[in-house]
Amino acid sequence: MAISAQAVKELRERTGAGMMDCKRALEETNGDLEKAIDLLRERGIAKAAKKAGRIAAEGLTAYATSGNSAAIVEVNCETDFVGKNPEFQELVKDVAEHVVTQRPASVEEALEQPFKGQGETLGHVISEKIATIGENISLRRFAILDKSDNGAFGTYLHMGGRIGVLVALEGTTDESLAKDLGMHAAASNPRFANREEVSADEIEREREVLKNQALAEGKPANIVEKMVEGRLSKYFEEYVMVEQPFVKDPDKKVGALLKEAGATLKGFVRYQVGEGIEKKQEDFAAEVMAQVNKQ
Repeated sequence: MAISAQAVKELRERTGAGMMDCKRALEETNGDLEKAIDLLRERGIAKAAKKAGRIAAEGLTAYATSGNSAAIVEVNCETDFVGKNPEFQELVKDVAEHVVTQRPASVEEALEQPFKGQGETLGHVISEKIATIGENISLRRFAILDKSDNGAFGTYLHMGGRIGVLVALEGTTDESLAKDLGMHAAASNPRFANREEVSADEIEREREVLKNQALAEGKPANIVEKMVEGRLSKYFEEYVMVEQPFVKDPDKKVGALLKEAGATLKGFVRYQVGEGIEKKQEDFAAEVMAQVNKQ
């Protein structure tokens, strides 16, 4: 029988299972919603959905390359214990490989794509891992960078993947330089590759803040504008990668290092696991007991 999109939507909302899992369950139960819920529960998928409501702010980053494309992903779990689990670590690497080969446009699209060319979707595979590992697991975000044949990727994982960086250079095939810049980004946490990436609104907002600071300090109005422009340069030096002092040689800026190599910074992505996620605070003993109780 034909299954309506509305029925699939309702089953997804009630169980949290993936779209294709819901569609198959409805097909197998001739569209009976309650039986489909039971079927998903029997398969552990609806059980996984219950865990999906819990905060997943731990996890790992990973990268994968394929020819002139590279991907970086962040996959979250609930505890550092699972982040160190080899099964979870392998899953994160597989997700990175999936993204670089399938090139989804969004997380939602990635989850609905066949995993490793098989019948199951990536979302289904993650749901199965939730059921077996016993924690909420989610693909939070990913990015794909491309380069030409005369380019280089730099990849760097810090703290076992708690921070992950992907850098793309053009004009050089020097992967060691690209990796050095990955290490730099991990340490210096730039927000932009170059000034062109900073929006006019952001610059104006920063200029207004600096102007009010200078006026509050009692500086004469006739020199405030010059002061603001000088301080704005400091802002760029702090947040724009090519204008930051290179971590391995602070006397030299990243832009100068690139110029010496005849290279340009095409782009970079820096992920720090859990950044921006409000995590429930638990003490270490409670976290240990939570793990014990899952056994």
